[in-house]
Amino acid sequence: MSEYESPDLERLVEGYRRFRKGDWSERRERWAELSEGQQPQVMIIACSDSRVEPAQIFDTAPGEMFVVRNVAAMVPPFETNPGRHGVSAALEFAVQVLKVKEIVVMGHGMCGGCKAALTQELHGTEPGEGGFIADWIALLDDARAPIAAQLGTEGRTAEKAMELAGVKVSLDNLRTFPCVRRKERDGELTLRGAFFAISDGILHLLDEESGEFHAVD
Repeated sequence: MSEYESPDLERLVEGYRRFRKGDWSERRERWAELSEGQQPQVMIIACSDSRVEPAQIFDTAPGEMFVVRNVAAMVPPFETNPGRHGVSAALEFAVQVLKVKEIVVMGHGMCGGCKAALTQELHGTEPGEGGFIADWIALLDDARAPIAAQLGTEGRTAEKAMELAGVKVSLDNLRTFPCVRRKERDGELTLRGAFFAISDGILHLLDEESGEFHAVD
């Protein structure tokens, strides 16, 4: 065993070495600029799923996107009750400090969080045993009801409907934040919904007027 004592960590360290020799060296001036600060124009809210890496999907350079990832790419509604509002804090920083021009909520296919929201399989579990996840994906309860009634709670058709609905829920919740609502009204901020299908690698964008997602050519 190497000094890292873990084959997984060793693979990561080898990746870091390739990064240092390749991307970092080739873009050294860019990294020097970024050491002075960041000015991303886009915020991406995506799922923590290991198969959905925004920088890879959008082929972006360092510093181009401010990314927040969590279970099912959810945005909670604006709340002022005591608590540790991680997504809300990141959103506040992106909109008020970095002054991003666009926020993209990107859901994806085969999302475990959306599936759990649909089946409610974690309902009633204790924190640390699934309860934290259950509380988080309860953000989708209202959207779940008509899907479960029409399509049931199992099968790919119902799961995809839940995944697409999750994007719309997060967009609606974004608009409960006064700073977001104000900037969107004044034309300083644009909100967009997206869906990445893992199986075929196709990105879909939401047309909010029709409520439909359309594949990007």
